[in-house]
Amino acid sequence: MKKWWHDKVAYQIYPKSFCDSNGDGIGDLRGIISKLDYLKKLGVDIIWLSPIYCSPMVDQGYDISDYYNIDSQFGTMEDMDELLREAKARNMYILMDLVVNHCSDKHEWFKKALEDPEGEYADYFYFREGKGNKPPCNWRSYFGGSVWEKVPNTNKYYLHVFAKEQPDLNWENPKLKNEIYKMINWWLEKGLAGFRIDAIINIKKDLRFQDFPADREDGLCSIDRMLESAEGVLDMLKELKEETFEKFGAFTVGEVFNEKEGELYKFIGKDGYFSTMFDFEMEMLGKSEKGWYDNRTFTPNELRTSIFDSQIKTADVGFKANIIENHDEPRGVSNYIPKEDLNDKSKKMLAAISLMLRGIPFIYQGQELGMTNTKINSVEEFDDIATIDQYNVAIKEGCSKEEALEIVNNYSRDNARTPFQWDDIENAGFTTGTPWIKVNKNYKEINAASQVENEDSVFNFYKKLINLRKSEEFKDAVVYGTFESVLENYDNLFAFYREGSSKKLMLLANYQKEEQTIELPKLYSKVLLNNCDEVKHEKDKIILQGYQVIILVV
Repeated sequence: MKKWWHDKVAYQIYPKSFCDSNGDGIGDLRGIISKLDYLKKLGVDIIWLSPIYCSPMVDQGYDISDYYNIDSQFGTMEDMDELLREAKARNMYILMDLVVNHCSDKHEWFKKALEDPEGEYADYFYFREGKGNKPPCNWRSYFGGSVWEKVPNTNKYYLHVFAKEQPDLNWENPKLKNEIYKMINWWLEKGLAGFRIDAIINIKKDLRFQDFPADREDGLCSIDRMLESAEGVLDMLKELKEETFEKFGAFTVGEVFNEKEGELYKFIGKDGYFSTMFDFEMEMLGKSEKGWYDNRTFTPNELRTSIFDSQIKTADVGFKANIIENHDEPRGVSNYIPKEDLNDKSKKMLAAISLMLRGIPFIYQGQELGMTNTKINSVEEFDDIATIDQYNVAIKEGCSKEEALEIVNNYSRDNARTPFQWDDIENAGFTTGTPWIKVNKNYKEINAASQVENEDSVFNFYKKLINLRKSEEFKDAVVYGTFESVLENYDNLFAFYREGSSKKLMLLANYQKEEQTIELPKLYSKVLLNNCDEVKHEKDKIILQGYQVIILVV
């Protein structure tokens, strides 16, 4: 069944770094409103805002102290209402980030829980007695260290699978759940189109709170072990959908890293809990549970396998949300293309592969310009807590300070959080003040102003890809058509068909700097898109230049 969002293109805004309207160095809602026409020009329909709720900003707004209000650094509720109106006037939809696995330790509920760890609000969280003078169990938080934080002057601990300032909410408590449902429905009534749903698998805990075998020197185990043994999250997600999203026909995209084998259809199938969920298969490539210091580089062939396998696995189930990067990852072009080969041509190739896949594309701010990782010279300059933790892990594992710094430079979340590069004037046109985080030095070469009017820019290549997806002639193939991989006997070649009821397209991408000669299995009638000046032929073969991508009608 066709849904309203199937043929849409989504765009993630990290509000703090997008556009600052008042010169305080922090992006805000009025800044976003001022750039809606830019997004419309690109072809964006759905905008997801990373958190703008009231927050002490320990984890960049993912620690919420008041779900019903906008943090003053981003503006006011009036600004939010205006954004909803202005988006609607342009046929655009707004999603907010839904962060309900945990809240901030400054939230009213948690303050009341600390005042009375035996009282009603303590049951909104997980308070447990320690084992002797030790925490209740040996789980490690996502940001390092124990998931348990001691409550002063007691032998009680509270659970936080992220930072200690982010206590986990107790979804076993019906009162707490109803508070969450009420809040979600309040926002949907206000005119939100839906939500991106943060870290949602974490809401179900293994209530035995038992130790698992330690997997690092610290004596702790990965929180993933707990998630693997926890049962019952699906019932919680079903109820969440029925009590909220379903009533409004809301569009929802889940952040789900670890659905269990064979359960994908429960998340995004015909009656799935969410409209879609992010495809993290390529994001997980080369990642090590031990930490960033142990990550390994991967080959184009491995990347191809991970993307194609995911496409095949999802084909008969539903639509995934395809991403190259987001606010939690380094810049995609820096992550997936070797430094020495990074240029507009290779950036366009990566864009074409992503936007021609089956699923809904999510573009992260600046991706459409080919923004890259930044260079940070000392650990003190990092803002992100995960980066600082990973730097310390690398040092503990025997890396020198220089090596540790290079490792975190490659993988830091701060890479994606540097200010959006609007133009080549001071601070890249992001702010007239001092930006909260350093602007990438390459803003004079990479910026929106120089690309929007340049027909050959990365921006306009994205625009052409989006137009192709939406065109009456090819939408059926690109949005709804089948995916079929082909020519996998060639190394470093991405080749696949997208076939609709009347049209069949083929993408060919040469994922290397050397030319490659390909024998095509089918003749083609037309070149729809090409990131090079020409398509070279030799008899019945096609010669792809380094990082060339072409989209053909076959």
